Amino acid sequence: MKFNPANNIQDLQYFGEFGGVNPSISDSSTYTFISAKTMLDTFEGNTDGCYLYSRHSTPSNLYLGEALAAMEGAEAANVASSGMGAITPTILQICGHGDHVVSSRTIYGGTYAFLKNFTPRMGIETTFVDITKLNAVEAAITPTTKIIYCESVSNPLLEVADIKALSVLAKKYNLKLIVDNTFSPLSISPVQLGADIVIHSLTKFINGSSDSMGGVVCGTSEFVNSLKSVIDGASMLLGASMDSLRSSSILKNMRTLHIRIKQHSMNAAFLANKFEKEGLKTIYPGLESHPSHALFKTMMNVDYGFGGMLTVDAGSLEKANALMEVMQEKNIGYLAVSLGFYKTLFSAPGTSTSSEIPEDERKEMGLSEGLIRFSIGLDNDIERTYKIMKTCMLEVGVL
Repeated sequence: MKFNPANNIQDLQYFGEFGGVNPSISDSSTYTFISAKTMLDTFEGNTDGCYLYSRHSTPSNLYLGEALAAMEGAEAANVASSGMGAITPTILQICGHGDHVVSSRTIYGGTYAFLKNFTPRMGIETTFVDITKLNAVEAAITPTTKIIYCESVSNPLLEVADIKALSVLAKKYNLKLIVDNTFSPLSISPVQLGADIVIHSLTKFINGSSDSMGGVVCGTSEFVNSLKSVIDGASMLLGASMDSLRSSSILKNMRTLHIRIKQHSMNAAFLANKFEKEGLKTIYPGLESHPSHALFKTMMNVDYGFGGMLTVDAGSLEKANALMEVMQEKNIGYLAVSLGFYKTLFSAPGTSTSSEIPEDERKEMGLSEGLIRFSIGLDNDIERTYKIMKTCMLEVGVL
């Protein structure tokens, strides 16, 4: 049967405590027990349906985790207070002193900084490679490697990882393949392609309203439970827990995710095609000119398109900044980091979300100063939006 992530979300049924159509919010930091023995059993992880302390879990967080696991087709999921609150404990749960990570070179700047600058303090080293070159990935694997880490569609260069091939490689060397799927929820389902662990920043497309931070780790029940262990679970002990009010809000927004992703993708595809025809250097996985267009098509859930992210090279940082300022003045969207909002968001990654990456490495990977990353919004009349954007581009000399 064809895997359809939106159906998996839709098929979940929750009722509130008093019959509400939304589950009740557990507004408590701690939970009471009828017997002392049950408290002991809960500490040791031997009870189901009992809650200990909100840093460990809450009913609201479990509802959201269940929906996200269903979306990815994973056994279980654990939510966190931010995307980095999901990424960092996942890596630290698997790796310890003397271990090694092979990572894509084009990843979110915060993840890059964690692997490049922070984990070496704990004796964990990382080799950054071009994830699209499988020979380079395999050559970087050492006897101490524990993880292959990548993004399904990379931030900000929109390189596409061959998840099936990377999964084969990971299994060959007994490694864990971790895929950050923040840019392509619903469009790509990494667990179905062989990934061991899937991570999202819920702050972005999944929540969709730029009012909440959140993260999630999806994987096997064994791994997710290990993250929550009171003895040695990295999520439990590092404390990046999600608030129940936020998890409840994100769960409600997930009900419209399939509608939003389709509109984001449709609008982005329209603009990418128009920009490319205007002669702009445009990167979008849905364009036949994208080097991984054919690969994306083999992995995608076709109903949800190629995603809402695209990049345009304005030629220089000065032109990029001028264009973004004019587009904001014309109410095309906002000059802001993040993505997945109902309005278009745009930023120059070299001076913002990827500024943690040294300049020489940015140049090597092709991240130019004039690159603008667009998160395309939910505009109803995208042709009207394009006409205004073209006017802005002519005004600042990008066209």
